[in-house]
Order: sequence, then C-alpha cells, then structure tokens
Amino acid sequence: MADATVLPPVLVMGVSGSGKSTVGEALTRALVERGQAAEFVDADGLHPQVNKDKMHAGVPLTDEDRRPWLDACSARIAEVQRTGSRCVMANSALKRAYRDRLREDAPDLFIAFLDGSRELIAERQSHRHHEYMPNSLLDSQFETLERPGSDEASAAVPIRGSVDETVAAILAIVP
Repeated sequence: MADATVLPPVLVMGVSGSGKSTVGEALTRALVERGQAAEFVDADGLHPQVNKDKMHAGVPLTDEDRRPWLDACSARIAEVQRTGSRCVMANSALKRAYRDRLREDAPDLFIAFLDGSRELIAERQSHRHHEYMPNSLLDSQFETLERPGSDEASAAVPIRGSVDETVAAILAIVP
C-alpha cells in the first residue's frame, strides 16, 4: 500500500503515437521541478518478449497477451509508490478493463488521456520508428480504444499543441 503522503500515480494513456512516453517523461521532470518526488515508468519496457515479437510482426495483442503485462505494470506502479515517489506511467491502457486492473493496486490512479485524431496521430507516427509497434497497428489501436468514462478519475488532454503545452494542461488538472 502506498504511503498516504504520496500523491496519486498518473497514467498517461492513449493510442500508439499519441506521445505517451514523451509527455510522461516531460511531466515527470515538471513534477520534480515543482518539488515532488516522481518516477517515470514506460510500460512498453514491461512487455514480455513474446508480446514484443507479436507486435513487431504486425499482430495485435489479445487480452490474454496483455494480462501478464498489466500485472507487471500494476506491480511496478505499487512498487514506485511504496518508495515515496509518485509514479508517472506511460501505458496505452486502451480498454476500461485494463485500467481497472491497474486500479486494483492503485485505486487513486489519475488518468491523463492523450486525445488526438487518427489523422494527427498517423502523421506523427510517419515521422518515428518504434522498436516493435509498427504503424500498421494504428487502426487496431483506435478500434480497441475505450475512452475513460465519467466515473474514472481522468481528463482528456488534447495533443494538438507542443509537449510543453500538453504537460501544462496535465499539471493544471492532476491532483
């Protein structure tokens, strides 16, 4: 259980190419600059190799594929929180069930949903190379996406502007 003085963990979520890692790292730096103990975790690094291989081959993951990954993500959030630092995790968390799994160990999880159109994200993806997430999976990402519900501690954050603008928007709303 996290120390009561540790601020809620922040999940930076969205489809591939929405900027989760970039925004999550920048958000963590901004929190530290504000005097908060914070640690960034990129959930991509917690995928088992079999999942990475499957995505690299252009095959979307199933819920069964994601189960051990989500368990590892949830455990990592709890581990960071136990150290007294606020965890900022970049994680697609596209389905409500995935976010519910993360909340099992972090009930106070705050979700910053990076919200952008398919066209904007496709344009951004065309300028990057991801180790194992090919651009061909973007459509499956949008098909899987379940936007956070009104009963989730969350906010949709438009990603039309710069990283600094996105981080500022998150800082204005994060508990």
